[in-house]
Amino acid sequence: MKNLILLCLLLSSVSAWAQESFVINGIIKDAENNETLSGVNILFPELQTGTVTNEYGFYSLKVPAGNHRMEISYLGYQSISEKVDIQENLNLNFELNTAAQDLAEVVIVDDSERLNISKPEMSVNKLEISTIQKLPVVFGEVDIVKSLLLLPGVSNAGEGSSGFNVRGGAADQNLILLDEATIYNASHLFGLFSVFNPDAIKNLKLYKGGIPANYGGRVSSVLDIYQKDGNSRHFEANGGIGLISSRLLAQGPIVKEKSSYLIGGRSSYAHLFLKLTDNDNSAYFYDLNTKLTFRLDPENTILFSGYFGRDVFNISESFNNIYGNSVFNLRWNHVLRDNVFSNLSLIYSDYYYGLTLDFVGFNWNSGIKNLNFKYDLDHYLNKNLNLDYGFHTTWHEFNPGEIEPSSSSSGIIPRELIKKYALESALYLSLEHTISQKLSAEYGIRYSNFLRMGQEELNLYQGEPVIYNDRFGIYEKAEPVDIRQLDKSKVERSFGNFEPRLALAYTFNEDQSIKFSYNRMTQYLHLITNTSSPTPLDVWTPSGRYIEPQSLDQVAAGYYRNFENEEYSLEIEAYYKSLRNRIDYIDGANLIANDAIEQVILPGEARAYGAELLLKKNKGRFTGWFAYTLSKSEQRTPGRTATEPGINNSRWYATAYDKTHDLSLTASYELSRKWDLNANFIYQTGLPTTYPTGQYRFENMAIPVYAPRNSSRLPDYHRLDLSATYTPKRKSSRSYSSSWNFGLYNVYARKNAVSISFRENDDTLRNEAVRLSLFGIVPSVTYNFKF
Repeated sequence: MKNLILLCLLLSSVSAWAQESFVINGIIKDAENNETLSGVNILFPELQTGTVTNEYGFYSLKVPAGNHRMEISYLGYQSISEKVDIQENLNLNFELNTAAQDLAEVVIVDDSERLNISKPEMSVNKLEISTIQKLPVVFGEVDIVKSLLLLPGVSNAGEGSSGFNVRGGAADQNLILLDEATIYNASHLFGLFSVFNPDAIKNLKLYKGGIPANYGGRVSSVLDIYQKDGNSRHFEANGGIGLISSRLLAQGPIVKEKSSYLIGGRSSYAHLFLKLTDNDNSAYFYDLNTKLTFRLDPENTILFSGYFGRDVFNISESFNNIYGNSVFNLRWNHVLRDNVFSNLSLIYSDYYYGLTLDFVGFNWNSGIKNLNFKYDLDHYLNKNLNLDYGFHTTWHEFNPGEIEPSSSSSGIIPRELIKKYALESALYLSLEHTISQKLSAEYGIRYSNFLRMGQEELNLYQGEPVIYNDRFGIYEKAEPVDIRQLDKSKVERSFGNFEPRLALAYTFNEDQSIKFSYNRMTQYLHLITNTSSPTPLDVWTPSGRYIEPQSLDQVAAGYYRNFENEEYSLEIEAYYKSLRNRIDYIDGANLIANDAIEQVILPGEARAYGAELLLKKNKGRFTGWFAYTLSKSEQRTPGRTATEPGINNSRWYATAYDKTHDLSLTASYELSRKWDLNANFIYQTGLPTTYPTGQYRFENMAIPVYAPRNSSRLPDYHRLDLSATYTPKRKSSRSYSSSWNFGLYNVYARKNAVSISFRENDDTLRNEAVRLSLFGIVPSVTYNFKF
């Protein structure tokens, strides 16, 4: 890999040496609010070279000396075209004006959602907030995660479930970042809403494959979300009032043009209506987004961002449950040289789960904390070479749980499960290389290191912590032969892995190309859960003496094409994923408050493969997309010896989130300047499940006999959603604007099954299946405003 990078540097630099060149760089911003813009195209047409701005609006490009035409374009904004006389290094900052004069009445689809035919980036989806806000959703609450489910290769584990699954991967295998901070649970109210306030979000990217080398720690996908910086030119506020929740966001300058603030909050209040009926139960959430931006000078910017969210459940004041995320990030953006941009971040992340059971008399607290330091650099070597490199390190502290009495009269004995500690670090280097007008590539290498630190007590076993009992034909816990104590400053076990990345793009012409990618990823953290989607009670545990890290290889290939002057675009991709050391659980595994989790898990393997199609209409009064995924997701846990059966007799079986067919159709129609109509239709193969195939009686009890794991399926899932947005004409003399959104979720009231259980009918004494469904038809109305 090292020799390959050096060779690429030499070959691509020959033309640069032949003529004197200079660096031109700068920041691109929105003229309305001074917000930096990422993904803006900077092009020198006669030179057939160009670049795009990074996440912070910075660009840098080396071009030959001379008088050249420079074009800056970003759909939804007025393009800039001007002659630039380049005789020395130049710093040129630009501000783009929106293409529409009446912003409140025109929804603009951004250029970053378009295909970039020649760029060696694939398996990436970019949705603009303006697009997400038009989609019909349950209860009318705009939801980023739910919007991602309309894209190919993205699904979830059923209606009302938290998390999402990407290309057959588990929900815990997704790296979710908010302003670079890790979010461990991205849902409110057990999956009904996501934790992301759409008003505060600037942009987002979902990487399904071809993942750049600067990302690591998860093996399935990366969801990278950035908050707005705040308006440094004038005060503005916007929000919305819905049937069960409301939101408000305010932003404005601290010192005009130099610093800004952003603060936003959301809260649900449906539980207040329960109190009118003398119902003591309640369930609600609230969250807070904040950001401070200080532009010290053209080369230095300091940013502080934070998020705090909580979910609260109360049942008759005897059951109380509180959980949520807290994240903070202090960043320094610095232009080191004309062609080097750096980002230094110090990040704190805390996921907390608390439970009080007054009728039992105890409190339960658990969670995971991270302290992360990262330093990233973008180095624009010349017009053909962009180099990214950096260093990341994260200190993990795991609190599996602690129990304490909730009152002085409680008989509960305090107990604290053993805390675990780990240090995760990585070095990476990524090179984007324009080899020729038709061929471009991105090479990357990442070296990750994981140090499992000491803990108060660590079980040691004669052999493996799980043994197989030949006599009874079951797996059992092994008894520890010793207990080891090691200070958390000492290393108990060390892991190191190289993670190569490669992406290639071959362009046939300006409208079509083919791409290929390969990436290896390593995940050192494991989510301990026996459900198909994350729940607040789930516990994260690190790799260590008895738990190996997960390791994945993924290859993908695709064909991409634009039609009719980019009015239509087509993406077709195929992929194959192979995963090692995916943990599985023995029958009867106890996962809650278990200090020796290694006694109930076995290492297995998983694989996923499929094909995706995305056809989009990008222009006109009618826009939308058709997405289809044909896929398979399986796992297997073979026996460790010839006599062991493993899990499911060592056979491959469908994962709990496997869906053969996944189809979605999304449409938006601008009926008039006042009315927008939107619709979604979704069809999915039913989720795998395990049904009983018979029963026998033992001491007057009916004992069910089950089929092999996940050999059956729930009924297929489908629904239709509709929404309409009414935007009154704004008076030119007023800065206040508003809109009404009317929605109908599940229009034909499909009773989609979340689960099917079996019981004996009390009257007929015959067994019967009982379907559990969450939603019928759900109407909604939301009032949105801005001033």
